Amino acid sequence: MTIHEFGQVHDEVVVLVHPSVVMWDYFEYVIPLMQEYYHLIVPALPGYDTESDSDFTSVEQIAEELADWLITHDHREIACIYGCSMGGSVVTRFLADRKVKVRSAVIDGGIMPYQLPWIVTRLIAIKDFLLISMGKVGGLKILQKAFSTDDYSEEDLQYIAKVLKHMSTRTIWRTFESCNNYDMPKQVTVDCEHIEYWYAKAEEKDRKGDIAYIKQSLPQTVFKVFVDVGHGGLATLKPELLVAELKSAMEE
Repeated sequence: MTIHEFGQVHDEVVVLVHPSVVMWDYFEYVIPLMQEYYHLIVPALPGYDTESDSDFTSVEQIAEELADWLITHDHREIACIYGCSMGGSVVTRFLADRKVKVRSAVIDGGIMPYQLPWIVTRLIAIKDFLLISMGKVGGLKILQKAFSTDDYSEEDLQYIAKVLKHMSTRTIWRTFESCNNYDMPKQVTVDCEHIEYWYAKAEEKDRKGDIAYIKQSLPQTVFKVFVDVGHGGLATLKPELLVAELKSAMEE
């Protein structure tokens, strides 16, 4: 896991954790807007790291390694951690581990562990794995069927194809299997002072189970709904809005 840092002259640390099927440059429009005010830490997660041939490990291991890196570099308290989709899974587990003091956290469309029978969760993981794997083998034509062309331009699809070319089949499987089934304490206790869960209005149905899990496990969470944007679309389509909302969360 390669760690990218920006704005190191600032004291306030903000960690940004990217989704699946993208790399750390998912935040390329967000970084310039925040590095003048915050010390940004942006990990390139295993399996999505062009500087490493490593495969994706697990949500639990990545959360632990990220916390250990922060502690080793004397960041035992951070202003905010943000994670989108798969990154939201990492943030959720990171908070539950309580190794690092987090003042505010934002889980954007984060995937929570499925509360379903084991065999059902594996069937879902197999479906997702096959869909993405077909995109890896079939290229843009398959990707255009796998991803809505209303949400993704041809340039976006070419970027996804590039990421898939780097991803191993092991990374694809582990990403979905782990995000759907990562381990969480039965009674979740966190030290974070302010937690927000964001989701797009268009994905409300898809996030129904995730929202229910958050409400039960982290009842102090504040929910925010965004219109005119899809799952994980803030960082690329509305970076100014994402930054403004992150600053708002940190002020709570």
